[in-house]
Amino acid sequence: MCGITAISATKEALPFLLQGLEKLEYRGYDSAGITTIENHRLFTKKAKGRLQNLKDLLKNESVTGHVGIGHTRWATHGVPSNLNSHPHTNNADTISLVHNGIIENYRELKDILILQGYHFQSETDSEVVVHLMDYYYNKTHNLQAALQKVISRIEGSYALCIVSTIDPDKVYIAKKDSPLVIGKTDNASVAASDIPAILDYTKDVYFLNDYEIAILDKGSVAFFDKDGHSISKELTTIPYDNEAAKKGGYDTFMLKEIHEQPHAIAETLRGRVEGTDRIVLPELNNMKDQFKTFNKAYFVACGTAYHACLSGANILERLTKIPTFTQAASEFRYCDPIIDEKTLCIFVSQSGETADTMAALRLAKEKGCTTIAIANVLGSSISREADHTIYTCAGPEIAVASTKAYTTQLIVLLLLAMYIAQALGYENEHYKRIIEGIASLPERINNILKDEKLFENYAQYLKDLKDAYYIGRGLDYASVLEGALKLKEVSYVHADAYIAGELKHGPIALIEPGSLVIAVATQPNIAAKTISNIQETIARGANVILFTIDGQEVGNVKETYILPKVDPILQSVLVAIPLQLIAYYAAGIKGCDVDKPRNLAKSVTVE
Repeated sequence: MCGITAISATKEALPFLLQGLEKLEYRGYDSAGITTIENHRLFTKKAKGRLQNLKDLLKNESVTGHVGIGHTRWATHGVPSNLNSHPHTNNADTISLVHNGIIENYRELKDILILQGYHFQSETDSEVVVHLMDYYYNKTHNLQAALQKVISRIEGSYALCIVSTIDPDKVYIAKKDSPLVIGKTDNASVAASDIPAILDYTKDVYFLNDYEIAILDKGSVAFFDKDGHSISKELTTIPYDNEAAKKGGYDTFMLKEIHEQPHAIAETLRGRVEGTDRIVLPELNNMKDQFKTFNKAYFVACGTAYHACLSGANILERLTKIPTFTQAASEFRYCDPIIDEKTLCIFVSQSGETADTMAALRLAKEKGCTTIAIANVLGSSISREADHTIYTCAGPEIAVASTKAYTTQLIVLLLLAMYIAQALGYENEHYKRIIEGIASLPERINNILKDEKLFENYAQYLKDLKDAYYIGRGLDYASVLEGALKLKEVSYVHADAYIAGELKHGPIALIEPGSLVIAVATQPNIAAKTISNIQETIARGANVILFTIDGQEVGNVKETYILPKVDPILQSVLVAIPLQLIAYYAAGIKGCDVDKPRNLAKSVTVE
């Protein structure tokens, strides 16, 4: 959440700042602001609401400064307002700062600074940092030394970009637990909280590690450790451009990304399936012999990635007999998990920057676990800190509600489970059937997408409803959890997902004439049981939309969709598509902005 842009250049800074913030709108925000240095003075403009409000404020301004910072804020401390918006400045109006993250000890620091005579204009934790920067500059008379002192005092997470009339050609940067990417051209140095903001300027980037400092100057970047010692960084070339982030003729990014899933899955599979009987994951080659030492595995993630983990854990346990557990990352480090060097921990995050998942990863490493990260963003924090990383190949996902990232996560978790089974010698005929089925998934999804109008019609059942119920068992339960989440996220319909067999233990009391039940029954060993539970809801007046497989006897449901015949383990990938489209079209019916759902952000970098 929140977006940062920064630049030091030989030409005007404002165009870069605004285009970058526009490309970061997908992260979610409630206000926007910029600071540039104009004739050795700070020029700051801020606006509550959409970025367009800030642009409107700037229309009649002559903004010629070559150095500047920009920010889109998602409120954590203090309500959305102009005063709480970033950038924040010191009382002397000589230092301006933008910040992503949470300063956990800000109250203590604020009390100290008030005693020193500092006056606060906002309710934010971020304003503490700019006053602390001022305090230490007055002691050291050196901005870099002041920043080193600041990062030694603040606790929590932060990505900081600072400009000052004291050193008007430079941008000072530091980070901990919050993403920042830095790029350089011949006449500018730029930074942002995510890659899309700089791709129109350069594809060659640097990634900062925690507690490191960067100083941007016109066409050069200097890097330092927390003690001020100069360090060198390697460039990384980003393998895609912003064309990949455009809508490509679709009305919304979400619809575009739903339709990109056959390609994204094919790319994720590329080079990872060899022949008809072998999974290739070179990222894990040096730990092949280690798999037999694990006595348990934990899958840890948040939101959509957590639902992917429910499927992945189920499949890993089936194929390898390793006991597996799935835990929401926000709970993991607070439930005192029994983990050690014999535990394999898998962490899944689309952005690779999810704060709760990062914290869980660090706990696992402290306990001696072997850690594997699954992420979609090259060079993300989670990928740098885990022992091993496997990338999904979804490409940029701009819509806040995850679609192609989810299905590619399912694919990578499936490949991981099969790779471990292969390493442990569990290959069998079933194993080979799964591999054959994997190769057919992109084509089968293309065929499902041809039925899009059908799913749009299914969404009409939600037109006048405020509630919906999803049911399934086993792997299907993970699927309906994700289906219900999608509906909640983009259409604001209250949707609950239940284990079908648990209906009679309470939830069935909610069913009344006209209720909508969306059921998934794709696992042959329990499909008949789920269908029996469906009949219980029909008897109480529910309208049922059923996703199932050929050969299951079904009666009295309003709509039935027969999914393609593949190994049951693969059905979670296929059924995700119609469930996404139902949510998408339900949102359209209700007039919701599917790409920017209210109160949500793409990358959740605070707890």
